[in-house]
Amino acid sequence: MSKLEANMKADAVHARWLDKVWNQIVNKVEHMNASIGTEFPYISENGKYNREAADWWTNGFWPGLLWMVYRETKNESLKETAAQIEVKMDTVIADFYPLHHDVGFMWSPSSVAQYKLFGNEDSKRRALTVASHLVGRLNVKGGFIRAWNQPERVGWAIIDCMMNLPLLYWASQETGDPRFKHVAVLHADTTLREFLRPDGSTYHIVCFDPETGERLEALGGQGYAPDSAWARGTAWSLYGMALSARYTGDQRYIDAAKRAAHFFLANVPEDGLPPFDFRAPWEEGMAMDSSSTACAATGMLELSLLVPEREAEFYRRAAEKLIFKLNENYTAWDDPNEEAILRLGTANRPRNAHVNVPMIYGDFFFAEAVCKLRGVHDTFW
Repeated sequence: MSKLEANMKADAVHARWLDKVWNQIVNKVEHMNASIGTEFPYISENGKYNREAADWWTNGFWPGLLWMVYRETKNESLKETAAQIEVKMDTVIADFYPLHHDVGFMWSPSSVAQYKLFGNEDSKRRALTVASHLVGRLNVKGGFIRAWNQPERVGWAIIDCMMNLPLLYWASQETGDPRFKHVAVLHADTTLREFLRPDGSTYHIVCFDPETGERLEALGGQGYAPDSAWARGTAWSLYGMALSARYTGDQRYIDAAKRAAHFFLANVPEDGLPPFDFRAPWEEGMAMDSSSTACAATGMLELSLLVPEREAEFYRRAAEKLIFKLNENYTAWDDPNEEAILRLGTANRPRNAHVNVPMIYGDFFFAEAVCKLRGVHDTFW
């Protein structure tokens, strides 16, 4: 067999594997649609997803998952459910006060997605409305978007917010108004300076004096300690910087995404399942987080589109290996009693909240990475 024939055979095996995984995702999401419908799932407990209030930060991931599958299957039932969920979230926009920094997580995979797919003007209006809210959270002195709403957190910023910035970049593109982008860049630059360490790890929370903008301290947040390495924080940083690089073309963001990617790859175990924090002491029943790997993998695939081909191949192969390992070891395809796709995620180990359970954003990022590996790179971010 010639080298060309061997490569063609390997490519065919690769394509069959990805098609099989994608078909499993489609089947799982269709079953989830029948049982979850227009509710807001977050954590799977005893095989069933729970139900959250309309303002919960993860509420965009379920409609985003539905839109991803609809895009290829044209299953009208999935379309109807996703559209109805978006309408249900209107109560949050109308109330205003429950709105928080994570509006990008909520309305990019839901409203921006529907607008990109169908040009729906109501979806565009929703997304631009919450983008305006996000801009209003900017602390001008500190150059950061404020996290959460509690009065004692008025000067707090978090690494997660890098994933909310695409909503602002998109808003500038749609309106022709650069102010949205200016705020996104300002926050990304602050994150680059104050959150990302030279080794590619990141702080979860950085506190600033809200009056002067002076950096005061870092907090451990959902990581083990202020100076540790929360695994999902690394993934947020990796993917968020890559997305900022996609919208701006800024090489600094590409370099930052690379740094985070290499830190993640240097520390993730061989089976693809990281502990909740790469620097946390090992303990019996260790909290693990599959969602970090899924997010990091789709972030690496985003990064692969921004670098020269020789580098791109490295990130594609790394992401594919991570998804292969998750699929091989931590999916629930063969469990009819488990609603979710991806097992062993951890929401908040320091508070002992939802440890080693499936989570809706783990399912979303896993499916998104599979889409990209199959050549579908049109994301909703």
